[in-house]
Amino acid sequence: MREVDLAVVGAGPAGMAAAAEAAQAGLRVALLDAQPWPGGQVYRDIYHAGQEQEADLGAAPLEGGRLIAGLDRPGISLIRGAEVSGIEPGYRLSYRQDEAAETLQARRVLLATGGLERPMPVPGRTLPGVLTVGAGQILLRQAGLLPRRGVLLGTGPLLYLFAVQMMHAGVTPTALIETQTRGDLARAMCHLGGIFGGWSYMSEGWRMLRLLHRAGVPRITGAHEVVIEGEQRAEAVRFLRRGAQHRLPCDAVLLHHGVVPNPHPARALGLAHRWMPRQHCFTPVCDDWGEAAATEGGVEGIFVAGDGAGIVGPRAAELQGRISALRVAEILGRIDLGTRDALAAPLRRQLRRELAVRPFLDAAYPPFAEADGLDRDETCPGSPLPAFGTALSGGVPGVLAETGESGGETIADAAGWLPVGGADDASPDVAEAEKTATGAACHAGEA
Repeated sequence: MREVDLAVVGAGPAGMAAAAEAAQAGLRVALLDAQPWPGGQVYRDIYHAGQEQEADLGAAPLEGGRLIAGLDRPGISLIRGAEVSGIEPGYRLSYRQDEAAETLQARRVLLATGGLERPMPVPGRTLPGVLTVGAGQILLRQAGLLPRRGVLLGTGPLLYLFAVQMMHAGVTPTALIETQTRGDLARAMCHLGGIFGGWSYMSEGWRMLRLLHRAGVPRITGAHEVVIEGEQRAEAVRFLRRGAQHRLPCDAVLLHHGVVPNPHPARALGLAHRWMPRQHCFTPVCDDWGEAAATEGGVEGIFVAGDGAGIVGPRAAELQGRISALRVAEILGRIDLGTRDALAAPLRRQLRRELAVRPFLDAAYPPFAEADGLDRDETCPGSPLPAFGTALSGGVPGVLAETGESGGETIADAAGWLPVGGADDASPDVAEAEKTATGAACHAGEA
């Protein structure tokens, strides 16, 4: 049985950074991830991106490439395609790799299992042709598929990012139908000071919105009472806005309603959780170093970093991973207290700057009222748990990733999805969407 000092579960930004920092301090590290390559959802297949895709992603290729390159050092064992099924007291991990059951003995464990897209319980969400934006990114990156007439529905900056990625791949989204309102933006203005701390996020967001505006992609905000219509598959989105009913035909609907921490791994280990009203989700109770509090019977000494501890974004997740790794190195006697604090101080300053914009974003893009009750139910510590291995197998349903890799042509034929490069520059019903977005009762960008 392999023995290491630190086992890191999840090879996204937090996990990769934690592994590199721990190895730098002299620890033996095992970094486990269910995917065949490191990067997590945010940097998925980043090193396979061409120049046009890199333009979509801004600084992401550089940031992701730097983190992936940091894993190429002595002391780090990258265990790819590993689905963790359990962590016992004493930090013994069980996992499956290549259909074989394996075990690993560690002295400490860090969970970097990231977030999940928030459920968006609109009628019609189970129809074929309806999936999350995260799953849409998998289909684009791994199978080269995009919808002919795709409507992006929900709220949050990820809608804008995927819309830009679609355009660079040759398919213009039919429309963005968003649920946030002018009132939400007004309430977010009390956190305006955070914009300056998170200026890079805001400038990137404005850049994407300018690209969408120049491409003529309609943005319809303030939508509510949303229904996805269709008999055998998604055919249209119907919604109310400012008292008027609207209906927009489409081939596919991509839902995104923000991200919440993946609660299942931490809860399966008996870690304490608390409700965070600002982010409308439960998060593990952690100290400033990421060490989580355990409930009675839970596993003590587990660290949690990144979006699994509260939604922070990739740059902040990286910093949290490094800070947690320094604490583990100090606990295991590889660095002293003074060295730990000296190394952590600049990381904490950067982390404060990265987190400054979060209150503004959380207030500007809140869950819409029809979804809030479901969020609390589905993330409540009293709700049923899936198997531990299921929870760690990936942030987006694995069946979608598998289908995207092996059954792409079936999706393209049956659900209105095209191979990238096989579409016209504009979707057929963009004009209809523009009519909806600019009508007397429905002005794009207004609430």
